[in-house]
Amino acid sequence: MEQTNNISIEPEEEGRKKASTRGGYRAGAGRKKGSRDQVSIRSLLETLDKQTGGRDYEELLVEDFLASRNEGDKQTTLKYHNLILNKVMNSLAKIEVTDSQDAIAAKQAAFADALAKLTGIQKD
Repeated sequence: MEQTNNISIEPEEEGRKKASTRGGYRAGAGRKKGSRDQVSIRSLLETLDKQTGGRDYEELLVEDFLASRNEGDKQTTLKYHNLILNKVMNSLAKIEVTDSQDAIAAKQAAFADALAKLTGIQKD
């Protein structure tokens, strides 16, 4: 074995290449053409429907959430809170803006002035 700049170089066996351990083409590797996912959402929901006797998924989530609370499993309860807040709060959160008649009139006047400046049309 020869040493050059603290790097060891080992001679390769004659007629044989050293196999690379990084990426690249591998014969027979990967998915076969036309193959499908092992688990599809449709089959997952159908299996869930069969196993639960047709109960709604939301009903099962609430049941599991309540069970984790009753058992005092704070970690799982917190995960359910996060799940529910992320999904539910987005649809519940609404911002309602109400303007007084004076504010509406001021906005209309400002819009009319800006439009007149852009188009060159004078207000009456």
